Amino acid sequence: SKTMSSKNKGAKKQKPADGKRATFSVANKRAYHEYHVLEKIRAGVVLTGTEIKSIRAGKVLINQAFARVENGEMFIYGMNISPYEQGTHYNHEPNRKRKLLLKKSEITKLFAQVREKGLTIVVLRLYFVRCWVKVDIGLCKGKQLHDKRAAIQKKDVKRQIDRALKSRD
Repeated sequence: SKTMSSKNKGAKKQKPADGKRATFSVANKRAYHEYHVLEKIRAGVVLTGTEIKSIRAGKVLINQAFARVENGEMFIYGMNISPYEQGTHYNHEPNRKRKLLLKKSEITKLFAQVREKGLTIVVLRLYFVRCWVKVDIGLCKGKQLHDKRAAIQKKDVKRQIDRALKSRD
């Protein structure tokens, strides 16, 4: 098997749904706390060379990222990719909007659901599949405060049960 380079030492190795190995992954944990995820869709992202290098270095934030449809195309807003340190004057803008690569039918379906039901599209995960950057976007509905409290309480109960079982062994 291949050894990991020193750049990707801390990166998680995860297998996406299609079976191809992802070498780097950034998850948006806040999205799962703030929203009910109704549907997940995988999409490619149009990026420049310095953006790819910054992502490989782990200099990306997606906790504020969301997607919006404009003129029949989908774009990501709020995804912060830090400028590449060795980049020249051709370096990228950190907070620019980035185009998502989706089929027209997927875009129209998502746009209809967002417009009719008042849902939002949030970036859930960013990862590499071979040399391409992919994002998992989710069609989400906002959680109410009592939903968040119930989820936290459920996690606490599960943690206590696990501790009790572990201490008994």
